[in-house]
Formats: sequence, structure tokens, C-alpha cells
Amino acid sequence: MLDALDKGLLKAVADLEGIPKGAYNIRKNGKLLSRAKSANIDIEGNADGTGIVVTIAPGTRGESVHIPVILSQAGLYDVVTNTFVVGAGADVTIVAGCGIHCGGEAPEGHEGIHEFRVEKGARVRYVEKHYATGPGRGKRTLNPTTKVFLAEKAQAEMELTQIGGVDEANRLNEATLGAGSMLLITERVLTDGNQRAVSRNEILMAGEGSRSNMVSRSVIKGDSRQNFYATLVARARCFGHIECDAIIMDGGTNETIPSLKAEHPDAELTHEASIGKIASDQLTKLMSLGLTYEEAVNRIIQGFLK
Repeated sequence: MLDALDKGLLKAVADLEGIPKGAYNIRKNGKLLSRAKSANIDIEGNADGTGIVVTIAPGTRGESVHIPVILSQAGLYDVVTNTFVVGAGADVTIVAGCGIHCGGEAPEGHEGIHEFRVEKGARVRYVEKHYATGPGRGKRTLNPTTKVFLAEKAQAEMELTQIGGVDEANRLNEATLGAGSMLLITERVLTDGNQRAVSRNEILMAGEGSRSNMVSRSVIKGDSRQNFYATLVARARCFGHIECDAIIMDGGTNETIPSLKAEHPDAELTHEASIGKIASDQLTKLMSLGLTYEEAVNRIIQGFLK
């Protein structure tokens, strides 16, 4: 069912050694490869056949669902629309991600549109990794869209990582927060060569006592470019924070624009942003311990992205 190439991509994007236990949906080259449900997690194709609907029963705790996508078909641009309904009081983990292997001149790409509806008092941890590899020179594109709706006292923690090899990425994150809800987004992006990555984030804090924190870590190597835009809109007494840091190397460029919009007198919104390079004293210290220049740079980058 899974060849060596498939297994390598699954390991990179979902930390899987093979078919996972529990509920999962594996998509390969635009088609369903394998699927399983559990007693508390249901997975069905959506009405128009463009993706899946994952329904997690109220009160479900300690379970996870894996929904990775792998591509290795030349010329394919795969588009999928998935919906996740996390029942009241549930506490679960969803592991997604897309891995592309390009072997020729033709482009390959994936566009994943994910909508999360997290019901009252539920908590979801969402982990998404994007990765591309292969000897081919075809353009590798990954364009994810994530829409999150948090009900009263719901929580969502989102870890979004682009770990290498992606030539072009355009990400859109949107979220609406209900009363007493909490959203944490941590985004990590590494680009190199002539790669381009754009991240647009729109967070609406509509509920009383809602909280959000958006953290971005970017490393821009070679002649690559990254753009990060984040907007917090507060329509109730709430707290929101944006933190974005970037390391630029070689001839890379970065544009970072955080935006705060307070539409309520008791809203508390803050942001901090920094763009810089690797400090020479950090390199000197690591190299004095026996690391080469490249090893020292990689150590600092990995620590920064964590």
C-alpha cells in the first residue's frame, strides 16, 4: 500500500512510520489511499466530493486523527476542502500536513482548505507540516487556508510549519473567537534559494474574555522572500498579542506588518516584531565548541524555529 517514497513523506510531515492506529485519512495524488474511523471519530467524504468531514464526538479525550496528504504525480495541483467538528468538551489532536516529491520538470502543488468548528468547552491541538523534496526542477506549491470558529470557552492550539523545499506558499489563517475562548497560533517558516512565502492572518475577537496569541518565526536564506501580515480585531473586552521574529541571511528579504484594531474600550492588544541576522558572538561561541560554521548556523536556526 505504501512504497518507500510514501513512507518518507509521511515521516516528514506527520511523523508516521506507516499506517497509524486509530482514526486517519491518507490522501495520495488527489485520491483516497486509506481511511479508518474510531468509536468517537467519524470521517466521511463531503457532499460535493472535494474533501472530508471529520466529526469528533462530544467528550472525546486523548484521541488523535491523522489526515496527511502526499503528492508525487507530475503536473498535479490537488485541491481539497475539509471540515472538522470538535464536539463539546472534547480534547483531541489533529495531525495534518502535505509532502511533495518532485521528480521532473512539471509543477506539483496542493491547496488545503480546512474549517474548524470547535464547540463549547472543547480543545483541539492542530499540527500541520509542509515539506517538499525530490531531484526535479518543477515548481512546488503549497497554499493552505485555515478557518477557525471557537465557541464559548473553546480552545485551539495550532502549530503550522513549513520545513523546507517549498518554492511558493500563500497561507491564509482566519479565526473568530467566542466568549472565554483561547487561540494560540505558532507559525514557523524556512525559505531558501528563490522561494517565496506569504502568510496572511485575520483574527476576530468577538467574545467577552477571549484571548489570542499569534507567534511567527521566519528564517529567510539565499535570495528568498517572506511576507507576514497579521491583523487582530477586538470587538469585546479581550486580550490579543502578535509576536513576529525573522532572521535574514544572504540576500533574503522580509516584510512584516502587524495590525491592531480595537473596537471596544476594554480591549488589550499588543505586538512586537523584530528582523535581524545571526549574531556573530553566537557563531563564535558554538564554533569554539568544535562546530563548523555551517553546523553552528544550523544549530542556531533550529533553536530559533523551535
